Amino acid sequence: MSAATSTSARVGEVQSGSALSTIRAGLALSPEIRDGLGVTLLLALVATAGRVVVPIAVQQTIDRGFGAATGGGVDAGFVSTMVAVGVVAVVATGIAAFAMNARLFRASEAGLASLRVTAFRHVHDLSVQTQNSERRGGLVSRVTSDVDSLSLFLQWAGVFLIVASGQIVLATVVMLVYSWQLALVVWVAFLPLGFAIRALQKRLARAYMRVRERVGAMLAAIGESVVGAEVVRAYGIEERTGERIDTAIDAHRSAAIRAQAFSVGAFSLGEIVAGVANASVVVVGVLLGIGGDITAGRLVAFLFLVTLFIQPVQLGTEMLNEMQNAIASWRRVLGVVDTPADVSDPGPAGAGLPHQPLEVRFDGVTYAYPGGPPVLRDLDVTIPAGQRVAIVGETGSGKSTFVKLLTRLMDPSSGSVRVNGVDLRDVRNESLRSSVVLVPQEGFLFDDSLAANLRYGRPSASDAEMVEAVDELGLTDWLQGLPRGLATRVGQRGEGLSVGERQLVALVRARLADPSLLVLDEATSAVDPATEVRLSRALRVLAEGRTSVTIAHRLATAQNADRVLVFDQGVLVQDGTHHDLLTRDGVYARLFAAWSVAQS
Repeated sequence: MSAATSTSARVGEVQSGSALSTIRAGLALSPEIRDGLGVTLLLALVATAGRVVVPIAVQQTIDRGFGAATGGGVDAGFVSTMVAVGVVAVVATGIAAFAMNARLFRASEAGLASLRVTAFRHVHDLSVQTQNSERRGGLVSRVTSDVDSLSLFLQWAGVFLIVASGQIVLATVVMLVYSWQLALVVWVAFLPLGFAIRALQKRLARAYMRVRERVGAMLAAIGESVVGAEVVRAYGIEERTGERIDTAIDAHRSAAIRAQAFSVGAFSLGEIVAGVANASVVVVGVLLGIGGDITAGRLVAFLFLVTLFIQPVQLGTEMLNEMQNAIASWRRVLGVVDTPADVSDPGPAGAGLPHQPLEVRFDGVTYAYPGGPPVLRDLDVTIPAGQRVAIVGETGSGKSTFVKLLTRLMDPSSGSVRVNGVDLRDVRNESLRSSVVLVPQEGFLFDDSLAANLRYGRPSASDAEMVEAVDELGLTDWLQGLPRGLATRVGQRGEGLSVGERQLVALVRARLADPSLLVLDEATSAVDPATEVRLSRALRVLAEGRTSVTIAHRLATAQNADRVLVFDQGVLVQDGTHHDLLTRDGVYARLFAAWSVAQS
């Protein structure tokens, strides 16, 4: 089974599980939510009990403070005592509720922060192929908006569910003490609602899962249009882009309306049942009072208790909305966390790589993307330590796959990639990333200063060390030409610099990292001649004293390499020096002839 297939199966299990299993799994990932839960529940019990005290005080006041118990008079002292009891109960309820909310808010925020960190870090543990299987906006929404939905539920609906459950239980107990007949009337009225809500729950769960999916798609569409704003303007496709965003927004709106329709239906049922319950209690209570089976005080208190019973049940139908939204969000976050890290770090038990030029060995390597044919087949090749190798081939020949396997952005479907005799799967990530450095065609830059971006190569690098690295690569004149030198802001995604300058930054980063194996995806076609000269000179210096592998888009690079590997349709078809390969009638000779014509 492929990684993508097993991932889909695991995510499917999470999404199809019960609400209770989802909550258990979520709490296991956020243990901070449960910290001090006993005290929080005790405060909830105090807050709930305080609400029941008031109806009891009212009943005692009517039955004992007024009427028959006092011979028709008023026992002012007893009434005052009951009023004081009611006031104390209200104050105690308010204090307990405040303390409970404060504790729950702190615990939930701590737990959700932990969940965000876990989910975010796990995303970075996934292979590039797994990440590419889902749109970036979808992944971002799982760590942001989905967790925000959980926050809303835990801090508001969660509080309500704790208090409401206790309130219903205590109200039922006191109602049974006052009149089991009326208590039975209330429960008979509300039981059908319970069955109806249970039937609605599965539909609500599916509806809100769809809402969360539409949120991810909407964020992805909006994010892509912002990041690709230059392309949108350059090709005059604002209208088409707007239609795409409108479609995503409309899809979200339709999903949200459908989910809300189920929720409104449940809430309306609650309103109808509440009205039936109140009317039934009044009618049956009056009949019981006429027969002498219940006092006036108990009937009035019972109506208070019915309100306490009905309130959480009514709101519970509305909270069902938030609960299903939250569970859908929880399932999506768990879907990310449960996705197996197919490029796993062996951790401290893994091997380390020496700080010296490394030997590379591809041993029977085959790779196929999920659901597709092999794009690299039965590759056996050894690159000696210190050798400069150029990778050549037409688009789709397997060059990029070779590089991704070499830098362990992916693992082979079969076979092994070994460095100094050690399988890359057995090398600690920390050692691998410091020893093997990939310089992509366009190094990603963050919206910060040039110095901050260069420090991604070595976080501890001082300004003097960065200037030294720039000087070693022969780029001092370029650095001095920047407005503020190392303090120059590069802009979002490096848009304050030219394409060529962004590539220069990537090379300086790599020099600071000082790798044992340098992997380059050469890109010089989009730069001016002066920058191309800088890049070529910097690349030569950077490759000195280390093993280097370069995807050569310009065959002039292959001319200067110690060795050229030529790929065609996923197979290594030629291996030799530039001059040797030119003397053979093969793929390389044809590519070089075509390139030479293009240069003339």
